[in-house]
Amino acid sequence: MDIKTASALRRLRLVSAPEAISFLLLLVCSVLKRTTDFNAVPVMGAVHGVLFILYVLFWADAWNRTKWSVKTAAVYFVLSVLPAGGFFAERKLKREAENAVIASRARQEGIVNA
Repeated sequence: MDIKTASALRRLRLVSAPEAISFLLLLVCSVLKRTTDFNAVPVMGAVHGVLFILYVLFWADAWNRTKWSVKTAAVYFVLSVLPAGGFFAERKLKREAENAVIASRARQEGIVNA
């Protein structure tokens, strides 16, 4: 894996958890808006919107660089629209990056020809 591909995956991974947190907070704020006088939906909506747009941009870049199958790319996109999906995406991306590092080191040491 080259450095640009690793960077694309890292960016996607780093925005996944904050995007999930902002989504959950937006849901909480929506409930509070309906049940109390507290209205933070405009602020949380904007924060979540920015993080979601970043997620989609980083997802498209990662898909382009990693040459994921349509199924894999779709899984990562669907995880972005589920309330806690960003946490699962972050874990999957972390595992994928670790496996890529292990494979890269094995190739460098001549253990495998992968």
